[in-house]
Amino acid sequence: MAGKRVIVGMSGGVDSSVAALLLKQQGYAVAGLFMKNWEDDDTDEYCSSREDLVDAVAVAERIGIEIDVVNFSTEYKERVFGDFLREYRAGRTPNPDVLCNAEIKFKAFLDHALGLGAERIATGHYAQIREVDGLHQLLKAEDGTKDQSYFLYRLNQAQLASTLFPLGQLAKREVRDMARRAGLPNHDKKDSTGICFIGERPFREFLNRYLPDNPGEICTTEGKRVGHHRGLTFHTIGQRQGLGIGGTRDGDGEAWYVAAKDLARNRLIVVQGHDHPALLSDRLTARDLNWISGSAPRCNWVYTAKARYRQKDAPCTLVAASAERCVIEFAEPQWAVTPGQSVVVYESQVCLGGGIIEFGERAREDERLAVECPPGTETPSP
Repeated sequence: MAGKRVIVGMSGGVDSSVAALLLKQQGYAVAGLFMKNWEDDDTDEYCSSREDLVDAVAVAERIGIEIDVVNFSTEYKERVFGDFLREYRAGRTPNPDVLCNAEIKFKAFLDHALGLGAERIATGHYAQIREVDGLHQLLKAEDGTKDQSYFLYRLNQAQLASTLFPLGQLAKREVRDMARRAGLPNHDKKDSTGICFIGERPFREFLNRYLPDNPGEICTTEGKRVGHHRGLTFHTIGQRQGLGIGGTRDGDGEAWYVAAKDLARNRLIVVQGHDHPALLSDRLTARDLNWISGSAPRCNWVYTAKARYRQKDAPCTLVAASAERCVIEFAEPQWAVTPGQSVVVYESQVCLGGGIIEFGERAREDERLAVECPPGTETPSP
């Protein structure tokens, strides 16, 4: 691959900077591209895009590569932020990072780079790609603490075939050491957290600019009113902070957690105690599926899955799968399965794909593994 043209998405952070550095050292013809994805309220207080651009340019100069800037803010607002708001209005909790990868970094950016004559794109994501029998597989990163395959599960074969992840076999500490030894000016720059358009500002304050208050009652599962909320959109399953109802109701001292949203009656349903049964689900249904191989994995086969990014891999079985939906059953109950979040399925280190969670539930013993795959879905895993 040496000498082939690769355009690296450079964010100004250390990860994408080292990705560009490594590819240059490996003999690729490397160029950088800085993506501007947000313009509303783009200030240094909340979104550091100007500072990030300065850092990206300084790194490109140090490495000795060209860098350009492209504005994808229109595409971002239409394809990512619009979906973000629609999901919140529907009472769900979306993960815009997943959609940003699929729609911006590996679609708008990829199309733009190929139009500039690039043969591949590269990013600073911690993940790996390998080709087996003509199929491209997405693998977890070697550094399990930094693995980002969860956020990449919506990629397809064409996108993976055109992408490089130079950091996939490296630990974060190695990346920072490489940056320091190479004299990159951002070698000790703090990792960015969250989404740029939200930044470090209070999330509810930001969301309130686009979604109005819709006050209602906070109730227990038994229907007892214990407080009031400003709007269901401002809360998520498993939330503990910001409920405004304290932790000592009924005198037992346990903290309150959001267990459900009653959209019909505009009620927020809460329970006390982290391990309350209402917070646990051993089955979930997901929609809007993407299987990286192009085919659904084999049903009634043991995999692992994550129903949220920071969750440990949990043994599970795909008990039903169609083109529209799948049902996943876990060996052990999972905490705070949240509609709108993504469930991502793995076979060992291989990310098979996943979908958007519709709902989680507790399956009765006589229901477990009772759902069968429709005809034609018994396809082998990649």
